Amino acid sequence: MSYQEKLAQWQSANLPDYLATDLASYTAEEQEDAFYQNLSFGTAGMRGLLGAGTNRMNIYTVRQVTEALARYITSQGDAAKQRGVAISFDSRHFSPEFAADASQVLSAHGIKSYLFTSLRPTPELSFAVRELKAFAGIMITASHNPKEYNGYKVYGEDGGQMVPDAVAAVVKELEGITDIFDISLDEKSANVQMIDDDIDNLYLSKMKTVTVDPELVAREGASLKFVYSPLHGTGQYIGEKALRQAGFTNYTVVKEQAVIDGDFPTVKKPNPEDAAALTLAIEYAKREGADAVVATDPDADRMGAAVKLSDGSFQVLTGNQIAAVLVNYLLTAKKNTHSLPENGAIVTSIVSSRFASTVAESFGVVTADVLTGFKYIAATIDEFEATKSHEFLFGFEESFGYLVKPFAHDKDAIQALVLFAEVAAYYKSQGKTFADGVHELFEKFGYFEEKTISLDFPGIHGNDEMATIISEFRDNQPKSIGEVSVTRVQDFLYSIETDNTGETVALKQPKANVLKYWLADGSWVAVRPSGTEPKLKFYIGVVSDAQATSQAKIDKIASDLMTHAK
Repeated sequence: MSYQEKLAQWQSANLPDYLATDLASYTAEEQEDAFYQNLSFGTAGMRGLLGAGTNRMNIYTVRQVTEALARYITSQGDAAKQRGVAISFDSRHFSPEFAADASQVLSAHGIKSYLFTSLRPTPELSFAVRELKAFAGIMITASHNPKEYNGYKVYGEDGGQMVPDAVAAVVKELEGITDIFDISLDEKSANVQMIDDDIDNLYLSKMKTVTVDPELVAREGASLKFVYSPLHGTGQYIGEKALRQAGFTNYTVVKEQAVIDGDFPTVKKPNPEDAAALTLAIEYAKREGADAVVATDPDADRMGAAVKLSDGSFQVLTGNQIAAVLVNYLLTAKKNTHSLPENGAIVTSIVSSRFASTVAESFGVVTADVLTGFKYIAATIDEFEATKSHEFLFGFEESFGYLVKPFAHDKDAIQALVLFAEVAAYYKSQGKTFADGVHELFEKFGYFEEKTISLDFPGIHGNDEMATIISEFRDNQPKSIGEVSVTRVQDFLYSIETDNTGETVALKQPKANVLKYWLADGSWVAVRPSGTEPKLKFYIGVVSDAQATSQAKIDKIASDLMTHAK
């Protein structure tokens, strides 16, 4: 069906007033963009701009994908239908409506739903799937995207995002749904069970295991003064409970950002990866003499932080720096209590820094490198548990996602919030700051620096333009980058690693359209399209014996990459 035919179908449909108004306001270019394709559903679920159209997030596209999920669950038998689906949502526009519609589509198929009555974080949804032994989970969120977006994540029975085979089955069912306006709802919600306090209390009980040294927290927790911002999202309700339960009481919540508001009025992007998102919290911290700032994104799966320096200014930390210090603290504690396992492992993505991995190696702890996407970290945890090959100790991605304890199987900013506060309290008890902890590791292991460059490719031709660039890198492999020779190339699409002598080895990760270049000086570069946005991303990692030297390497590599990307 052409985009004009789909447009005509929507124009003749009995749409809610807000969607009809939206549709009528489209320019010719916007009409084509809203209907030239159906919103893509993949291993990260689906995410897109809110609005009318098949390439937009709205009640009809949500009902359509839920209908496909319901058909897939039905194909798995009555037991799967009775196990049901846990559903949660964040603070974005239409999130409650999307969650309610999803539950009613499932109910129309006789599939049980467990629905939170108000917003809850993504990691709590992951926990709920596992705790309830549900067959699947749905999280309505666009995570850290701007206010114009919403999204729909689907989780498997392990609490991790749905695995590729199951996604393929849902996509096959999706292809068979030809009329987006003819999907049944059970408006009486006969098979919907509301869940709230019971899951909250169980999750908080598990949160007690995140604290490494309860005696330290009891002794020092109240002396740590910090500022917390939930960035208008889900983190405050459960995050504050978790902090107080652990013993942290000397903190201030950013009042303006504690307001639940899908417009995210105080930030351009509600993303703790963006230093600007912490600006208001840092202003609070300076006024109140706080030691640190922490912020969680709208669905509370990512956490960012800034820490006070000796001159009173604040340093915004990178996700890789936070991870390295947390890993060092966790492993030091285990070593000191003689509980460090011989088969310990941390898990991270192939585009994350080698900083935390190098720290872990000094403790005899190995690193498992997986594709980008926390579902791969969750799958590796499950593999460890099944084979007993390793004991999971920590998981992280450079994009501010961390997991301390695997009772959730997705990145968990609430866990990170509590552990970060504990580590900051530890350094304060030593007369130091978290920033001192980062610097000590730099001095010991080298100055690791990283940079991510995102190029936007919006619109109809964006995917083709990204494909052209990454194909050019693949077909004409650079011999050097930033005037440093390339010694190894990892092509994850073809599962092969090739060194500069032509020797090859097979890669064990699943196939993905990612290239990674290792350079002679230990630097590395990765190229991949984003799984959730029309962006092509370049990741750079370097290490040297001085921060200035590392920054110079970053700058030279970045300049060279942008020349190749044109």
